[in-house]
Amino acid sequence: MTAHSTAFPAPDPVNPSSVEHGSAPGAVASSGAPHRVDSEVGPLRTVLLHRPGAELKRLTPRNNDQLLFDGIPWVDRAQAEHDAFAAVLRARGVEVLLLSDLLVETLADSRARTAGVHSAVDERRLGIDLADALRSHLATASAEELAVALTAGMTFEELPAAEGASLVRRMHHPHDFAVDPLPNLMFTRDSSVWVGDRVAITSLAMPARRRETALTDIIYAYHPRFHSAGRAYGAHSAPVEGGDVLLLAPGVLAIGVGERTTPAGAESFARSAFADGLAHTVLAVPIVQERATMHLDTVCTMVDRDAVVMYPAVRDTLSAYPLRPDGSGGVLVDGPEPFLSAAAEAMGIERLRVIDTGLDPVTAEREQWDDGNNTLAVAPGVVVAYERNVVTNAKLADAGIEVLRISGSELGSGRGGPRCMSCPVDRAPLVG
Repeated sequence: MTAHSTAFPAPDPVNPSSVEHGSAPGAVASSGAPHRVDSEVGPLRTVLLHRPGAELKRLTPRNNDQLLFDGIPWVDRAQAEHDAFAAVLRARGVEVLLLSDLLVETLADSRARTAGVHSAVDERRLGIDLADALRSHLATASAEELAVALTAGMTFEELPAAEGASLVRRMHHPHDFAVDPLPNLMFTRDSSVWVGDRVAITSLAMPARRRETALTDIIYAYHPRFHSAGRAYGAHSAPVEGGDVLLLAPGVLAIGVGERTTPAGAESFARSAFADGLAHTVLAVPIVQERATMHLDTVCTMVDRDAVVMYPAVRDTLSAYPLRPDGSGGVLVDGPEPFLSAAAEAMGIERLRVIDTGLDPVTAEREQWDDGNNTLAVAPGVVVAYERNVVTNAKLADAGIEVLRISGSELGSGRGGPRCMSCPVDRAPLVG
């Protein structure tokens, strides 16, 4: 097969966000560093993580299903596991940005504070008087206090006192949420995706997660580090989640279509990538709409420039609809075709090497459920994976992949592995 020869230069920085950009007095200085991600496996330079915090302590047996967790995590252990994950990345020379730190720094900008308060206060739910009291309270909070309220939420008993009676407050249980917590925030992969030198703020499908994109958007809009970052796609377009977006090679994207990403979302993302000159091919990949396979990266991730780890139950049935620009602003849609052959053709290689999850069907199913496919590539042939997926990790090692093993007994209760918990902000280009 012949590789595509189309070049994809970096477009001029453009930010179509409806908010203004710039630094507030006292804000952290910009690093001035460019950010670019063209592949899944280029050497990782900078990554965005979120250390789990008070928002996880909001989970109870009464609300964990609604908040998309399969259990109640031991928060101290989850934090220790996440610290170890970050340490593994730093030991490999990766700059680790923590979302909570960026958020506090961003809230030094008065415009960011206004946007953050607006995202948290639902007047239709709280009523005018209670909403006004909450806005006034949050407006006077410190940046650190406001960041906690935006991530961990607030219960009705934590709301400030309001003048006059409030039927809303009286009819809610004191421990009901007036501002919902965001326990899934540690899965930073989903709310933003870098493609080339642009960042796409995604549109999350599940109600429990929709406010996450508001916080991500605020950081990219107002933090000095990202003041020149161009935008791709639009957060108010049809649903797309970052766990469904794989950058198979420069100019080649795969987008899972299933529980979290709709066909309209995949097409909208493709049109944006084509218009910005960031891709020549987008593969829309249907996946089963089940909790075990909520995103494409729960069944397949890249571990080398020509290799993937994949759930064997879908290896022969996973298909793709190749989308390409038609030259006049529209898209051409082909397929369906077998995913592996369509991906290899678009990438310009003979074939993709496939490393199966597990060894037998039962082990494969268990380790797929435990995020055995959800690896984070630190460099070509070097990945971070949960240590509990012993068989899959051994198969990766046998295939020449270096596996950096981390514990995830508590982190995994939200159904996410190392890739889910990381948003690459900068990767070195693949050479050769």
